[in-house]
Amino acid sequence: FQDVLSLDDPELLAFIPRPALALVLAFPTTDIYENQKAQEEGIRDYKDTGEDVLWFKQKINNACGLYAVLHAVCNGTARGQIDQNSTFAEIIHACTPLNSNDRADFVEDNKALEVAFEAVARQGDTEAPQNPEDEVDFHYICFVKSEDNHLYELDGDRKGPIDHGVLEAEDDVLCERSLGVIRDLIALEKGENLNFSLMAL
Repeated sequence: FQDVLSLDDPELLAFIPRPALALVLAFPTTDIYENQKAQEEGIRDYKDTGEDVLWFKQKINNACGLYAVLHAVCNGTARGQIDQNSTFAEIIHACTPLNSNDRADFVEDNKALEVAFEAVARQGDTEAPQNPEDEVDFHYICFVKSEDNHLYELDGDRKGPIDHGVLEAEDDVLCERSLGVIRDLIALEKGENLNFSLMAL
């Protein structure tokens, strides 16, 4: 992953190796965001299986970063670059035919993933909450380009993947349309909270 330092400056965007395979956005979970999400959830129609992306419902509390990474590497062209003997490959193979509840259970019960997650979590500088059930102030989501060129927002805290429409065949996930979706999400805060961070795979 590489930090995306600007959504608008072509010179800074030029530092990102292309094609970008996925974007991971970290952002504050404010009341504004939660209200917007609740409104959207009431009108969206999700399929449980057969989507063009592999989506995982988040069942592990305070592990949205893990789910964002899962979504990034298990979808789009990144999926084809996974070591076939890896835990990610095992998850893709096992979860592709499953419905969302069974997928969520598989990820939650996967011991190899749990060990890797705990090892990486201990390396970071962020202090973990005393109680794993405590809510934190930030959330991670992922954006990927599917095999049929759709831009999907993958958030394990939603009811399913969000299709943001078709991208041009030659566009990667760091194209102007994708950046526009992210700008719109940031704009919800009306400048009151700019604690957003974006990484590209």
